[in-house]
Amino acid sequence: MILLVGTALTVGAAFIDFKYGLNAIVAMTIAVAKATFVVLYFMHVRYSSRLIWVILAAALFWMALLFAFTLADYFTRGWIPSTY
Repeated sequence: MILLVGTALTVGAAFIDFKYGLNAIVAMTIAVAKATFVVLYFMHVRYSSRLIWVILAAALFWMALLFAFTLADYFTRGWIPSTY
């Protein structure tokens, strides 16, 4: 039921033009909330052992690290002029 509500929110948000270009932020917030619900309840992480929580935390940390390095590379391109 909660995923249907999340999907309805996603569809509803797609038809609304938010100010200051917040459409992507609203869509990603809804998507993260739905993904969190899926991981916690459908993958049974909510009631699992602490080892599963540690593995989940390590996976999220690794993903954050990969995003950080990718964005660091992306945002620094073109700042140093080419000597060619």
